[in-house]
Amino acid sequence: MMRMSIFLIGYRGSGKTTIGRKLADRLWQKFVDVDEMIVAKAGKSIREIFEQDGEPAFRDLEEQAVKEAAAMPEHVVALGGGSVLREANRAVMKAEGNKVIYLKCTPGELHKRIHADPQTAEMRPSLTHLGGSVEEIEKLLSDREPLYRQVMTGELDVTYLTPEDAVVYIVRLL
Repeated sequence: MMRMSIFLIGYRGSGKTTIGRKLADRLWQKFVDVDEMIVAKAGKSIREIFEQDGEPAFRDLEEQAVKEAAAMPEHVVALGGGSVLREANRAVMKAEGNKVIYLKCTPGELHKRIHADPQTAEMRPSLTHLGGSVEEIEKLLSDREPLYRQVMTGELDVTYLTPEDAVVYIVRLL
């Protein structure tokens, strides 16, 4: 039996953490969230890292956390929405035996979910001058989606799925 890990990728708000925790329980695996690893290591929120140290410093921390997470066999790993931006991270995800599931969601639904979560504004920075708008989501998705597709082994549209339903479909994709 291979000791693969399952990486969940997708835009902020697609449910990577929520679905990841439930999937890990279902598969009797441990769950790790790369963003939580970064926050724990840095001792500050992602928003604070962006504001105080800049995005390149955040991406360096993220790359280190992705490598650490990938070294943990048989884990369900929730990656940050922008983790795919670095080639080193994509290479780690595509390593032999790993499954990479792209949780696809419409920009409108992502916007609704992000703004329904009171912690988002507090903990997460706006990523462009568009300030978290649907337009920002559409722009970043158009940049990131080809990268998500480059590394994924499966894709699931989670726009209208409950986290529980998403887990059922992901298990079938494995």
